[in-house]
Amino acid sequence: MTENAAKRDRTAVWSLVHAERAALADDLAGLTADRWATPSLCTGLTVREVLAHLTAAASLNPARWMLGVIRCRWDFDRQVLMRLREQLGDTPDDTLDRFRGIVTSTTKPPLPVVAMLGEQVVHGEDIRRPLGLERPYPIETVTRVAEYFAGSDLTVPAKGRIDGLRLAATDGPFATGSGPLVSGGTLALTMAMTGRRAYCADLTGDGVPILLGRCPTA
Repeated sequence: MTENAAKRDRTAVWSLVHAERAALADDLAGLTADRWATPSLCTGLTVREVLAHLTAAASLNPARWMLGVIRCRWDFDRQVLMRLREQLGDTPDDTLDRFRGIVTSTTKPPLPVVAMLGEQVVHGEDIRRPLGLERPYPIETVTRVAEYFAGSDLTVPAKGRIDGLRLAATDGPFATGSGPLVSGGTLALTMAMTGRRAYCADLTGDGVPILLGRCPTA
């Protein structure tokens, strides 16, 4: 890919990120105060805290990210908690307002842009599923995310989790690997390969029990 083509691709992916942020903000606009305390699919975090985490990720440039890592003595989980608390605000309305403020941000830690899209989609589902909310994701968006996670262990051990399995989407072009089959919607495949056990129920094939056994127990 040429430099100009790579730049156009990054711009296109940022557009997908911004669209997903805007959609999540709209989905949460009418949430009642008590539902903000709903446990998310991220163990130990409420849906409100996961939203604050997304805001934090869009507010950290590489230098600020590294300073936080050093401050937390290379404990990445500790930095995640520290940064989300910075963005939580005093009320759920504050949390949502802060998230709305980063909808069009292109600030990011030292990660590829597609990783930011992956974070947005996966954590968006970590929020939506417990709340009973559904989003009709554009197939282009979830396919890009699925392809990224299938080839990377950078943010979560997704590539390793699907080793020796064949994943095939029933609603789009995504397919990868060889071995026992895991089949289903692109979103469900993405969420399962990032360790979300709940989505394994939406999948079929001989490889599903194997994949389920590789997901966290929570």
